[in-house]
Amino acid sequence: MEKAEFDKFADEYLELHAANVEVFGEGPAYFAEYKVKDVAMDLENVRDVGSILDFGGGIGTSAPYLRHHFPEAAITCLDVSDNSLEIARERYGDMAEFVSFDGASIPFDSDTFDVAFAACVFHHIKPASHAALFRELERVIGPGGHLFVFEHNPFNPLTRHAVDTCPFDENAVLISGRRMCGALLEAGFHDVRLRYRLFIPRLLSGLRFLESYLTWLPLGAQYYVSGRKAGWM
Repeated sequence: MEKAEFDKFADEYLELHAANVEVFGEGPAYFAEYKVKDVAMDLENVRDVGSILDFGGGIGTSAPYLRHHFPEAAITCLDVSDNSLEIARERYGDMAEFVSFDGASIPFDSDTFDVAFAACVFHHIKPASHAALFRELERVIGPGGHLFVFEHNPFNPLTRHAVDTCPFDENAVLISGRRMCGALLEAGFHDVRLRYRLFIPRLLSGLRFLESYLTWLPLGAQYYVSGRKAGWM
């Protein structure tokens, strides 16, 4: 998607998303919060997370959960869509800083952030641009800092259906977990790990405690890849 397309869908994003994921029995807030909770759990032994970059933060859906789980961190949400950022400022202006960028060069100095987070962003970006953006993310993360990239799993049939029928996913190109791992490794990240998520719908929510044992199984609706920049944090 280009900037104009993101701007076009900004006002109706939550409504479209809610309709698109209703088969899973949860709303957009559930999907936004579980990602941040996963990041917080992965970082529970990291002493200081002072700054977080929400790359492709859109209308700020992740901002309240980042603020809740990382109350002391400076949170920056970055996006190419000015319309989305304006909505985010109106809703969550006291929780984060909302910054526009050109889609290519992240407008921050090297080693600025302890953590970078991208929630289902890269399937909207042309594959030819991925390598350069991962290098940019590696640049702005400080030594020993972490990157978390969540994406839709192309091998899950419900995910494929949801993407194929969603207006703002019209030009989406889904990315496999293995390919995403390779992209992080090529950008210079270490300790790259892949975990699959979202196996159990709300109807069977009593069984969700099993999901922590299934992260190896490539059938979850989404996955995330994490990596660490060389150095110490």
